[in-house]
Amino acid sequence: MADNSPPELREQEVSGSDDPEGQGHGAHAAPLPQDLSRRPGGRSMTDSPSAGAVVTGWQSDTANRTLPFNRQAFAAIDLGTNNCRLLIARPAGDHFTVIDAFSRVVRLGEGLAQSGRLSDAAMERTLGALKVCADKLQRRNVHLARSVATEACRRAENGGEFIDLVARETGILLDIISAKEEARLAVMGCHLLLEEGDGPAIIFDIGGGSTELVLVENRAGMPPQIHDWQSVPWGVVSLTESCPAEPADALGRAERYDLMCQLVRDSLAPFAGRMQDAAAKVAPALSLRLLGTSGTVTTLASLHLGLPQYDRRAVDGLIVSAEEMSQLCQRLALMSPDERRAQPCIGRERADLVVAGCAILQTIFALWPANRLGVADRGIREGILRSMMAAGGAGEKSRAALRNARRGRI
Repeated sequence: MADNSPPELREQEVSGSDDPEGQGHGAHAAPLPQDLSRRPGGRSMTDSPSAGAVVTGWQSDTANRTLPFNRQAFAAIDLGTNNCRLLIARPAGDHFTVIDAFSRVVRLGEGLAQSGRLSDAAMERTLGALKVCADKLQRRNVHLARSVATEACRRAENGGEFIDLVARETGILLDIISAKEEARLAVMGCHLLLEEGDGPAIIFDIGGGSTELVLVENRAGMPPQIHDWQSVPWGVVSLTESCPAEPADALGRAERYDLMCQLVRDSLAPFAGRMQDAAAKVAPALSLRLLGTSGTVTTLASLHLGLPQYDRRAVDGLIVSAEEMSQLCQRLALMSPDERRAQPCIGRERADLVVAGCAILQTIFALWPANRLGVADRGIREGILRSMMAAGGAGEKSRAALRNARRGRI
């Protein structure tokens, strides 16, 4: 599974945005001053889309394509098992500025573990969210978009039928990407938040239907190299639905949580063996580094900070103690559903799923025993945007060089 030729892109720090739909997770805001324990955004690197990558979902008319590059709007849609997310941005030098964002919990994969199919209700919810996305693409006069679907559509018998339905109803052409491409995009979108240091590190994304882990290594003056990766079919939705219903008593909840952890450990066993070898190569003076991007880690980070409501500015880039996060996972797992619903930043929509996310996170801590955890509220959408803008920027530079050469001959 080793990938020794990872993609390279120009890393762009999100300059800022708001969340006009009021959905919270997934929206971007101006960075806080560097007064918290966080690593500043980072090195400048180059990148381009992977071989065979398809840009799908939207392309504006020819007139819009004549706009200067820095005025063109690019969009990325990430349709996961639990959420539908959209980000629209314009290039801004080595960065990009977010001009619109949308995130909605759609639970597309609800019931998939039992039936193997996307339910009518789930598809209807998701279609409604994608119609909002299509309207935003139109109103923002988006130049180019890439729209991807992940684990739920990969696994469902009727995933292809749903993709066709979305195209007919919204004009959005969803690209069902592989688990490897999903992992690559997640790394592309968030690795600037990885703590500085030498040696290998793990970046992971806990999704609704799967979890991706990627072993990367920083090298001075060069982009991170992907050494190994693993995707397991356990996300917060699939793991929750594959286990018995939550018991009413604390002992029963503890046993259910142990079962969740065991399922994840079993799936990660081959990868865990390889990671032990990688960890053993880290010099005693170096520490293992870990960066997570997902609703699980951002929600837990919010609880760790005691936030009354979710605030991306306080969470994205935060560095927290792995031990404290592990203890928080165990406390949440033993709470009753009503107790979890009462917790700020969890609410009714995540109260039944956060336990599975905690089990996955604790298993990752056991796999890669880092002292600290980096938290990222960014991932696949940002990776898509950076890839498209890097390719567009390279094309713009080539055209500018050609124009200058022509002028020199006149």
